[in-house]
Amino acid sequence: MPPYTETEVKLYVPYLEAVQARLETIGAELVSPRVFERNVRYDNAERSLTPAGIVLRLRQDMRARLTYKAEGEMQHGIVSRFEAEVEVSDFEAMETILGRLGYTPYMVYEKYRTTYELDGAEIVLDEMPYGNFVEIEGDEDTIEKVINRLGLQQAARYDGSYAVLFERVRRALGLTFTDLTFDNFKDVTVPESAFFNA
Repeated sequence: MPPYTETEVKLYVPYLEAVQARLETIGAELVSPRVFERNVRYDNAERSLTPAGIVLRLRQDMRARLTYKAEGEMQHGIVSRFEAEVEVSDFEAMETILGRLGYTPYMVYEKYRTTYELDGAEIVLDEMPYGNFVEIEGDEDTIEKVINRLGLQQAARYDGSYAVLFERVRRALGLTFTDLTFDNFKDVTVPESAFFNA
């Protein structure tokens, strides 16, 4: 893949335990055990980044990272797009810098993520407040091979980011909160059909 290119597929998989067991059975390498992530997405004063499919994100897990993603192109349910990411030493200082540059938080989203590697692909098991997903990143051929090895051929593929899916869920269920957090979803049941709401 060219530098600064992310190619991945997002699959809705309600039962991650079965995928994790399969990964371990076929010899996938555990790269990062389950970790909590807090992500803050930013937009400019005109609120033009998000509608254009541009992501400016500050993430905190075991480290802090600033990420820029351009709008993606979709083929066979696999998304490719420009992505550049840099580790920063101080989350709060980076928040301050972004604010001074005119960027403000657009939304906060949380997840628990477990990361594996298999056959040259990165496989992440994401526990989101509204459901569980598997993301596989690599080149297209490798992604398809890993999907087959994991027995996930029938899993629904989603072209939208977690933020886009959140907007669909908000509309489908009439939710008024704007952050994708576990506290906000503690009493909300999300059917898979909500992710298809346009």
